[in-house]
Amino acid sequence: MSMNLCTEIAGVSVGDLVQRFGTPLYVYDESTIVKQIDQLRQFDVIRYAQKACSNLAILDLMRRQGVLLDAVSAGEIQRALKAGFAPTGDPPPVVFTADIFDRDALQQCLELGVHVNAGSPDMISQFAAASPGCEMTLRINPGFGHGHSQKTNTGGEQSKHGIWHEQIDDCMMRADLQGAAITGVHMHIGSGTDFEHLTMVCEAMESAVTAVGRTVKTISAGGGLPVPYQPDDERLDLEPFYQHWNQTRQRLENQLGHSLRLEIEPGRFLVAESGFLIAEIRAIKQMGSHLFYLLDAGFHNLARPILYGAYHPMSVSPADGRPGERKSHPVVVGGPLCESGDIFTQQEGGLVSTRQLPRAAVGDWVVIGAAGAYGQVMASNYNSKPFAAEVLLQEGVPHLIRARQSLDALIADEFIPG
Repeated sequence: MSMNLCTEIAGVSVGDLVQRFGTPLYVYDESTIVKQIDQLRQFDVIRYAQKACSNLAILDLMRRQGVLLDAVSAGEIQRALKAGFAPTGDPPPVVFTADIFDRDALQQCLELGVHVNAGSPDMISQFAAASPGCEMTLRINPGFGHGHSQKTNTGGEQSKHGIWHEQIDDCMMRADLQGAAITGVHMHIGSGTDFEHLTMVCEAMESAVTAVGRTVKTISAGGGLPVPYQPDDERLDLEPFYQHWNQTRQRLENQLGHSLRLEIEPGRFLVAESGFLIAEIRAIKQMGSHLFYLLDAGFHNLARPILYGAYHPMSVSPADGRPGERKSHPVVVGGPLCESGDIFTQQEGGLVSTRQLPRAAVGDWVVIGAAGAYGQVMASNYNSKPFAAEVLLQEGVPHLIRARQSLDALIADEFIPG
């Protein structure tokens, strides 16, 4: 079968999934997530960055696998609790990481005792003033960053993220004024990594921990672990990655005179490859030299291509279930929205490109792969389109984990005055 033809996902027929749940449809394979978790078991704590994919069923899976959570909002704290995580513990089951407290998040963290990983000096003052004697973590911006797109680079002076590395002493003074203890240092510098760059990050971590001092009990390597989106993308060799961090931890333990917990904070790494977006081809048309496959899914379902020019693997799934031999040809794949940028095959900056896909007919499906991270969580109701349904595959059995949004629910929170 051609690599661009697809009839099943994790052993479950695409046709059966569509018949039962409709399109557009997000499908996640649980076994892929578990496999990714298992690759990181060397770390003392795997803390899932739930912003990548925060459905309650995914969070429940993480909990069952012994994975802890990172939350970036009051809503994500609520999701964690609904999925069965305790608000407090050692290590903290849930950590709130952000660059600000909105009022809801501050109230939640104070009332529930959720551990705070502060990304701005003001957060230290705001939290410690209301919770004297608390323990906090600092998220440090080491002054440099890394990422596949400027929009996902989380380090350096152009990034809003983290506490500037030269302000650690000021932060310690703020904490001391309120009797707060800084017990952890977190450093997340962007999506993707290379080992020359990693050495710089580890050195920056050592400097930051040295500046904070002996109260540090935990260091976090952050996230940004890459996954292959394009066919020629290489997989990260996790053994030297872990060794870099473990050696850093050991040097710091020798310096501080006590043991340190080493955390990793993956998001996309755990869920990206587990996810697929199934969409139906609703129109095929020639526009000058370009042939378009137009789907019933658009950037309201998957925004990564329009935001970053992100590449996602794509396959055609024949509606009759019989792939046969189908010649491939260059196709532009787009969605239904009244927006020129609603194109899945585009590069950063909006340049429309083509993809070699098998010949298809209206009614066939396109399966967009590596869609488990930053897919449904970034969905919108643009053009008054309802949210897609979501399904989790567990040992070949599909479970509905989000119902398709109804048109009534779309407008349920709106009111006409008078």
